[in-house]
Amino acid sequence: MLKKSRQPHRCRYGRNAKAAPRKDERIADICAVYHDSVGATASIAFAVDDMTGMQALERLAEDLAMAPSKPVAREFEYQRHGTQTLIAAIQVALGRVFAHCGDTRTAADFRDCIAALIRTHPGYRTYHIVLDQLNTHKSESLVRLTAELCGLDSDLGVKGESGILKSRASREAFLAKPDQAVVFHHYTPRHASWMNQIEVWFGILARKVIRRGNFTSQADLRTRIMDFIDYCNATLAPCHFLARLRLETSCSNNFMQGCAGSSGAPGPDLFA
Repeated sequence: MLKKSRQPHRCRYGRNAKAAPRKDERIADICAVYHDSVGATASIAFAVDDMTGMQALERLAEDLAMAPSKPVAREFEYQRHGTQTLIAAIQVALGRVFAHCGDTRTAADFRDCIAALIRTHPGYRTYHIVLDQLNTHKSESLVRLTAELCGLDSDLGVKGESGILKSRASREAFLAKPDQAVVFHHYTPRHASWMNQIEVWFGILARKVIRRGNFTSQADLRTRIMDFIDYCNATLAPCHFLARLRLETSCSNNFMQGCAGSSGAPGPDLFA
């Protein structure tokens, strides 16, 4: 009995039970964005994030085909050809994916992707953008872009010193203002990136393209990813997202279902 109950050779990851600030509020807000995006005409919602460290690995020999009772045998040795970073957005109501695949993931890269996303979808009064807590999602450049798109000419202050740009908290408060005229950023709770619908699609990309892929160069990896995006946009339906939570102010569980509809036409590279 003691041998089974105590296993010092084993370990697993864990996380402290400290609740993230405004967790229920943020989850309910994002669920409302997903729910309200269906049939909306004056607004449009995107879930945006980046996928880093995608390795272009070339196997040094071909796989051995499967046989009865034997799975495919993959070559153990490989050659590295570098990595790529994908910044992607999924249109919540339709399930269309828009992305840019490149070498870096800087604050400037992310700002340019958001600018291109809005530029390629003109005519909406409000753009809802779901993001996680990454520092590049609360950058000075993103604040300046948002102010420009909203037509605000007020002083934004100095980063690290004063005004809206002073800290990450002050920048988030500006980016997530509910009365923002053009861009409204919604941030997932800490340790809750699963609330971001693009993470579901990233999992599909990893399983179907990257995990078993054999890439001869970074360009080859990039091409395969962009081709898969075109395939997804032509064949896949939107994500039917369901979150279950218990709000502090309610004794009952709240259910808010996300998008529903049909997929649209293929989406372009955001920087094309």
